[in-house]
Amino acid sequence: MLAAGALAVTPGWARGPAIQDVGSVALAELPSEAQTTDRLIRAGGPFPYPKDGTVFGNRERLLPIKPRGHYREYTVKTPGARDRGARRIVCGGRPPTRPETCFYTGDHYASFRRIVY
Repeated sequence: MLAAGALAVTPGWARGPAIQDVGSVALAELPSEAQTTDRLIRAGGPFPYPKDGTVFGNRERLLPIKPRGHYREYTVKTPGARDRGARRIVCGGRPPTRPETCFYTGDHYASFRRIVY
């Protein structure tokens, strides 16, 4: 039982997964297909896949928590893949052609690295 005026505080471990330290990577170090995708993002397209530019929900909670609609995802082509593959760039901010920050994942959202320009 709490004393009058005391606050109940939920410990950090009970609130869900912590946001990971994503690290960073220079755009020039990413695969050439990622650099092409980055250019398309900044030009506003055209994008090769219908899902490019759609809202990324950050359900994994690996990126900084932002309001729904902040992040958008874009496919990074994978040579030889029959589908979209696992590589993506996820950018946040408005307008989408001038994002505040972008992240690269080569493993379909299991990990991210902040892209440094």
